[in-house]
Amino acid sequence: MRPALALLLLLATTHAMHRGKAYVRDKVCQEFKILGKENFRTLTIVANSRKYSNATFEEISHLVREIVSLAETCCTESADPSCYDAGSSALSAKSCGGSSPFPSHPGTAGCCAQEGLEQKLCLAALRHPPQQLPRYLQPSNQELCQAFQKDPKDFADRFLHEYSSSYGQAPLPVLLGSTTTFLSMVSTCCISPAPTTCFLKEKLERKTLSLLTLMSNRVCSRFAAYGKDKVTVSYLASLAQKMPSASFEDLFPLAEGAAEVFSQCCDSLDEDCVPKKLSEHTAKACDTLGPRDKRFATCCQGKNLVQNYFCISALPPAPAPTLPAAPKPTNGQLCGEEGARLAKRYLFELARRHTSIPDAVLGKLYDASEKARGECCSAKDPPACLDSKRLRMGEELPPFLEKAEQLCGQYTQLNFLDFKKSLQESLSRTMVEASPELLGRLVEQRADFASTCCPPNSPPLYCADKV
Repeated sequence: MRPALALLLLLATTHAMHRGKAYVRDKVCQEFKILGKENFRTLTIVANSRKYSNATFEEISHLVREIVSLAETCCTESADPSCYDAGSSALSAKSCGGSSPFPSHPGTAGCCAQEGLEQKLCLAALRHPPQQLPRYLQPSNQELCQAFQKDPKDFADRFLHEYSSSYGQAPLPVLLGSTTTFLSMVSTCCISPAPTTCFLKEKLERKTLSLLTLMSNRVCSRFAAYGKDKVTVSYLASLAQKMPSASFEDLFPLAEGAAEVFSQCCDSLDEDCVPKKLSEHTAKACDTLGPRDKRFATCCQGKNLVQNYFCISALPPAPAPTLPAAPKPTNGQLCGEEGARLAKRYLFELARRHTSIPDAVLGKLYDASEKARGECCSAKDPPACLDSKRLRMGEELPPFLEKAEQLCGQYTQLNFLDFKKSLQESLSRTMVEASPELLGRLVEQRADFASTCCPPNSPPLYCADKV
């Protein structure tokens, strides 16, 4: 698999090096010749499914056919030098047409108002926001084989599209490795005399890669949404909630290390970046936290560090310890050289005291604190500005935290049916005049929020919109 993957990544590397010249004939033709038509086509499906994550299979298929046809027609030795430029211009014109079969985008009209190379580059830069909740659901083994045997090529194309659009935030090498091994598994097991045994064996062999795809899609989605600084805070708070007895000095370097891994690997085309650096980070976390906490020690027992990381990330929050109120930094400290670090420490202190509060809520608090520091530390009277912000926060924060912690605490402790029953009873007591229909809608809304946003690996943008 590695030689084939290396060829595919060569194409991606060339694209990355020449993003400003996406329509330059020589580069695309070099890639087409090196990879061959089928590998070129495979990567085109994956790349455009990631890029246009909300596009239909038919829209992606139209686009892929045009791109491959353009390369196939214009990359021959006998092709006219103007072939590629003319073809790419026709492709742009088709994108700007009223009945374009390609993926739609709200920015298309603005691009189409431009001309020439600027129009092409503008269209090439358009992309959909990533799917916040991956939609791909793996069919049963029997369903996989039925679809594969009916039309192997159509099956592969549809899988590449659905999987790549659902997990498009995973680094490209991870995504390509995962899709390649999956299709290999299906093609092998669906002609095997013992398909059930074959699938079991193959799924066990690709378990680490499957987990790596799932986890890297999650963490890179969060990194893309939050940026390095806020990801550090998010990771710090998550560790504090899982192990509230740990000190800031123990956890903050681990959070910084995790953010550094994500910053280096989420856009990397090195296929070893994620597994290597994530394993190194997990080893440090296990060395630091394993001896101090049984749950971490259990997760760290395995020899596969990627699976150990997945285990740690899935740990539910620990019970909150009884601690005095979190110490608040002074106005002078917040606006001093250590202000940013002290703001992170305060979020850490809140997280370890309120272990069930979801990431989206803590993220909103951090955003508010950074906004306050930004506004007040450059104001004419920083202390007065910060005191005003503190007063408002002191009134609004406690009930906000209490509601969030109660909701997610119950979700963590109860099974889902009992959780919904508890919600129904609680809302019935507080909204005695509400109709059964309204109560039912509110229960479903809160249950949906809890099931999506209370777990530790919740989708950041989706949940931030719900807070």
